[in-house]
Amino acid sequence: MEGAGASPEALRYAEYARAPAGAGKGQTELDRGLARSMIAVGLGVATVAFAGRYAFHLWKPLGQAITETAKKISTSSLSSYYKGGFEQKMSRREASLILGVSPSADKAKIRTAHRRIMILNHPDKG
Repeated sequence: MEGAGASPEALRYAEYARAPAGAGKGQTELDRGLARSMIAVGLGVATVAFAGRYAFHLWKPLGQAITETAKKISTSSLSSYYKGGFEQKMSRREASLILGVSPSADKAKIRTAHRRIMILNHPDKG
């Protein structure tokens, strides 16, 4: 078949007939490697999806617990100012709580505390 008088068609068939036994093996290995990669990617995506689902289910009760804890922390404990309800007639105790001084404070301390609160709450500030 390899002679000078061989037709081009015979040479084409001869090339395929003489192919080594392991020539198609490279493509098969490539296909298997690609399949393994696709399976690994699919399993990774599924793992991330299940982990995300679990996290969202876990987050709902966790979010509720955080909200309840935030409500339990009283805002008055975070502030230095008195935020209670006012009595009909202001007592010395209530006035000292609002000003942030002790009930037995002297006039100078009361004036200083009053001035500080008035400056902070003045409408022309800021």
